Amino acid sequence: MKPSSWRERLLGKARDPLSPETRHSIALAAIVAWISLGADGLSSSSYGPEEAFRALGNYTHLALFLAIATAITVFVVALAYNQVIELFPTGGGGYRVSTALLGPSAGLLSGSALIVDYVLTIAISVAAGTDALFSLLPLGWQPYKIWAACAMVLFLLWLNLRGAKESVKVLLPIFAGFVLTHAALIAWGIFAHAEGLPLLIPNTLREVRELTHEAGWFFVLAVFLKAYSLGGGTYTGIEAVSNNVDRLAEPVVRTGKLTMLLMAISLAFTAAGIILLYLLWNAAPVEGQTLNAVVFGDVLREMGFDGTDLFVALAAVLTCEAGLLFVAANTGFLGGPSVLANMASDSWMPHRFRYLSNRLVTENGILLMGVGALIILLLTGGKVSVLVVLYSINVFLTFSLSLAGLSSYWIRNRDKPVYKKHWKRRLALSLGALTITSAILVITIFEKFFEGGWATLLITSVLVVISLGIRAHYRETRRRIAAIDEIFAGQAFGSDCTPPPLDPQAPT
Repeated sequence: MKPSSWRERLLGKARDPLSPETRHSIALAAIVAWISLGADGLSSSSYGPEEAFRALGNYTHLALFLAIATAITVFVVALAYNQVIELFPTGGGGYRVSTALLGPSAGLLSGSALIVDYVLTIAISVAAGTDALFSLLPLGWQPYKIWAACAMVLFLLWLNLRGAKESVKVLLPIFAGFVLTHAALIAWGIFAHAEGLPLLIPNTLREVRELTHEAGWFFVLAVFLKAYSLGGGTYTGIEAVSNNVDRLAEPVVRTGKLTMLLMAISLAFTAAGIILLYLLWNAAPVEGQTLNAVVFGDVLREMGFDGTDLFVALAAVLTCEAGLLFVAANTGFLGGPSVLANMASDSWMPHRFRYLSNRLVTENGILLMGVGALIILLLTGGKVSVLVVLYSINVFLTFSLSLAGLSSYWIRNRDKPVYKKHWKRRLALSLGALTITSAILVITIFEKFFEGGWATLLITSVLVVISLGIRAHYRETRRRIAAIDEIFAGQAFGSDCTPPPLDPQAPT
């Protein structure tokens, strides 16, 4: 059998780039984009709230404020990123924003952070999804968790080499299952303890006053800000829509804003709701299980499930959760190659990252994302607590650069007639979001520098240095070509050219 037929069997037949159906098959409508791109944000509710709640330690009564702050932050960042969609409807997200509004150096830093971010998107999403599934298994199965995660990365890599549309179709039912099961459990779990809700706020305020009297306001604020920042993984993925606007169905700006709205509403409800469940149900860590598995098990038990029925119901919920996390991992395979292609166009990356395969996917970028995720998983052992630190730092570095660029843009263009009426409102939104993201970035680096923070800063710095070397190579290549052009600039061409006699013995 011919080698090409093996490739065709594995990846599928080549697509016709001139076919009218091709653009339709790869463009994402708002609902499909919510699944494919928004899943990255929504899935972070599977690990972000848990990291934040754990960071509170014994001061869990602060979780009420944490839930409120989480919901507000989601909407502030999402609204700010709507401006990116408007100003950059061709996609590129953080890289394009930073390059256009702050300059090439800021763009390089943002792009490098985004590439690492998307590799970590795949790694942390698959690791968290595997954690959810292994919460159903005995502790003796834990050593096999890392290998299951690696196998899932390889599976997603294969799906994406075939084309994004197939991977979305495969994972769509699981996404719908997550939304339905988690919305039902959160709503029922809060309703079941509704009798405690009227006293929740006064009790929380009383406990905060007592703690403040004992330890001081600075201590209370420090505990809250630490938990709020370490739960920064909750907000990751919001930028995925702006990074991939070019993949959306026309009109792309409207589709992008609708996708962002769907993602913000679903993420705010899910993340804040899960934190409230932890608080209302007094969730406590159990070895070998995620905190979501623990609290959902308690809610299902209260609903009347027990024995085999309880296991089946919890398995359905956690399988949907794992499925959504695998959809989120797919975002890394969509967004990462897109950023690589944009950087390759500016000669920060090898130009081959711009090229499409015969399946009309950026094959080289997809391969790099998959291999990078496998390496990160093996080096960290697939530990979500470590991966979320690496992930959050780069995400909030990109957030901060993009929002700083937006703030600068509104200040510079405040006198333009088209912006005169609303530039102050947009600037206030950009600055507010910038304050939040930069604060989370600084606190996370300070708190977790020696627990993995240094690693992500080192990886991003190395990538920046490599990119500088690649651009220097292309600059030198262009210089040499220009020198050769000068040598032959005076040569006759066209009708004035007299070809020399052909000599079969002479060099070609």
